[in-house]
Amino acid sequence: MRRAALALALLLAAATGQAAPVTAPDPVAENTLLANITRRAFDDPDAMLAELGRRWPTHAGPGQPREAAWLLARGRVLLAGGQIEAADAVAAQLMAREDGVDRSWLLRALIQERAGKPAGALAARAMTGLNKRCPAGDEVRAVRELGCDFRSAWEALRLMQREQAGQGVFIDAEAITRRSLVLARAGEDRHLASISLGMLALVLQAQDHVDAARVEIRNAETEAQGDLVAGARVRNYEAVVERRARDLPAARSALEAALVLAEQADAPHFAAVLRSNLVDAYMHLGLLKEAQAAGQRALPVLQRFRDRAFERSLHHNLAVAHIKLHQFDAARQELAKVGEFTVDPSDLVLRARELRELGDTWAEAGQYKEALAAYNDERELNARSNERNRASALEELRRKYDSAAKQRDLDLLARDGQLKDQQIETQRLAQKVGVAVGALLLLSIVLIGVTLLRMRRAQQRLTANQSLLRAQSERDPLTDLSNRRHFLAVMDQRARQTQTDGFHGALMMIDIDHFKNVNDWHGHAAGDAVIVEVSQRIRAAVRDTDLVVRWGGEEFLVFAVEMGAKDLAQMAERILRSIGGEVVETSEGPLRVTASIGFASFPLGGSSGSAASALRLHWEQAVNWADMVLYKAKAEGRNRGVGITAVEAPDADTLVAILQDFDAACMNGQVKLNLLLGPA
Repeated sequence: MRRAALALALLLAAATGQAAPVTAPDPVAENTLLANITRRAFDDPDAMLAELGRRWPTHAGPGQPREAAWLLARGRVLLAGGQIEAADAVAAQLMAREDGVDRSWLLRALIQERAGKPAGALAARAMTGLNKRCPAGDEVRAVRELGCDFRSAWEALRLMQREQAGQGVFIDAEAITRRSLVLARAGEDRHLASISLGMLALVLQAQDHVDAARVEIRNAETEAQGDLVAGARVRNYEAVVERRARDLPAARSALEAALVLAEQADAPHFAAVLRSNLVDAYMHLGLLKEAQAAGQRALPVLQRFRDRAFERSLHHNLAVAHIKLHQFDAARQELAKVGEFTVDPSDLVLRARELRELGDTWAEAGQYKEALAAYNDERELNARSNERNRASALEELRRKYDSAAKQRDLDLLARDGQLKDQQIETQRLAQKVGVAVGALLLLSIVLIGVTLLRMRRAQQRLTANQSLLRAQSERDPLTDLSNRRHFLAVMDQRARQTQTDGFHGALMMIDIDHFKNVNDWHGHAAGDAVIVEVSQRIRAAVRDTDLVVRWGGEEFLVFAVEMGAKDLAQMAERILRSIGGEVVETSEGPLRVTASIGFASFPLGGSSGSAASALRLHWEQAVNWADMVLYKAKAEGRNRGVGITAVEAPDADTLVAILQDFDAACMNGQVKLNLLLGPA
């Protein structure tokens, strides 16, 4: 009760301009005051910096207890005002204090985030120190008895979660978010709890758990009741969930409701952020003039607050709007501005979404060259993100198996201890009953034999499980086809066995046409059914010796050893007919599916059979050639195959030049293509 009264007195003093009492400071009330100043600094950094200086207590002077908490608050307020160098100087002051080292690492992580650079490593370093007073598993006791700085720990976890989610490692991101929620509730901070629930909703939605994400949004709204800023932030999270679920009207409604709350809370910075997000919502609803008006209103505010992250996002959204209006020069100017901003290189998921959106919009506008470039960049980022997510899942499985193995070892040790106890007891009884000694010794031998047998069987099971894990890591769990990792292993093995110069064989890249529409209109269950059926039709149309790989998403790769151009074209035609000839049965009803195919036989040969036929390519270069003709097939209208029959190139440098401007090479006859049309 005393702490609550003191906290109320501090907040009232801040509102009325009266000086707060400085004797016998209450850390809980003081931390609440600092948290409110720090949060308000997002929208009014200058006023909060002045307020912080006016209220700086005598007990927080240089070298005094609690100085570190006030220094961290000052650093965060300076950072909110864009004073990066001043905030960095505060971080150096904190590092010089024994009780400020962890806060110094946290402040430096926040500075990195503001600069668009990776901050997860610095946040993890801060969390290592903060965990000493905030151990996982007993957060309530840690906050009440151990002096856990739960708000600093929450901020460090937020930065770590942001990096994991940005890399597509959603399993780890979800675990981190749930721990941040536990910390916020242990500290009875409903503002932070509502933000944690909003972040949890985004992570769940990214794993296609849309219903669970909406439940967490409702929970977040409950936590945010009475807090206008928290309510606005929760509505913003709701808009992101609905946007990704393709419910654009709901996303727009949530953003407009959030904007009303932000304006009621006198939060101009966050209101500008919401208008930036509204640009995207209006744009995809076809309200292009409204999108441009919202963007023009948000831009000067974001620039005034030096919010480079959201300013970059706004320029991207405006570029998409210009493309939709066929204002291509204006779009390129906006994209050039996007390129001027530093972006966290670990934020793969956000960048991949932006590239997918750009590729689709360029393609809809008929600008296929820009669309192809965006699709290529997006596929590369998705491959990196999927690999990291797969590695995280495999690591989680490995930890589970290691835990099971350790538990078996503990059980065996426990049994061994029991045997030793029995042996000691046997020695005592040996003095009295010789016959009993013999019987007990025999029993001990039997028990040891049983224990050793169980140990051997446990080791055999562990070895079998590890072998199963290795095999599963090279198979796609949905289609049971080989995955990219298995293909890389095959290429590495062939290079060691054949010891030839360059790649030999035929490659075929297959992409399901308009697959995104299947997921958006019929749901992910129907999308999975389409992928499984298409994979089976491809497998049935090729030879038993050919390797079929799920390359990623809706893309497949076929590798055939020693197959000529004529046979390869016949195989491509079979696959086109097989995929597009019959509808695919799904839970949503029958769907007609077609595919685009790019294929080539390597090494590439010229029509004269002379210089180019001697050129050799690495297998990665060969994949790029097959990929290029695949995108040629997509650009030409989809539901068709395009194959390379001849390439006129005297040397490897000419091949590289051809690949850089493939369309021009096709037009001037350097590349000759074979066009196959799919079923009507």
